[in-house]
Amino acid sequence: MILVHGTGIFIDGKGVLIKGASGSGKSDLALRLMGHGGELIGDDYVEVSRMGQDQVVMQAPETIAGKIEVRNVGILNVPFRHMARIDLVVELVLDVASLERLPPQKVTRLDGAEIPCLDFYAFEASAPEKLRSALKILSQAFETSSQK
Repeated sequence: MILVHGTGIFIDGKGVLIKGASGSGKSDLALRLMGHGGELIGDDYVEVSRMGQDQVVMQAPETIAGKIEVRNVGILNVPFRHMARIDLVVELVLDVASLERLPPQKVTRLDGAEIPCLDFYAFEASAPEKLRSALKILSQAFETSSQK
């Protein structure tokens, strides 16, 4: 088990680990995704563990489970999901201009496993919808590669 600085969310049947520098919008994006039916896994830090050959799961440390920081407001207690597989790692950037219009497929390593990864800007109004679209594209790419 490794401790990772990031926020975990479960949405549309997929687990997303949101990483980025302090102030890059991890909790903000998670809060907006929760408004679209997402479930919090953990905010600020998650415990990441390898399960089997290619699965990595995340869960909140017990001391912060069910809590999310709402910047400039306070700590909010919310319902949460205890654990989820990590299907996508989102690396938040501070400048939307640094993003490629059509990014190449990218992976990152977590606890020895390769996980699809996407550079992302959290503060656009459409960020929750864009992230959900990324999950659909990821699912379609997985289905296509598994049919080969």
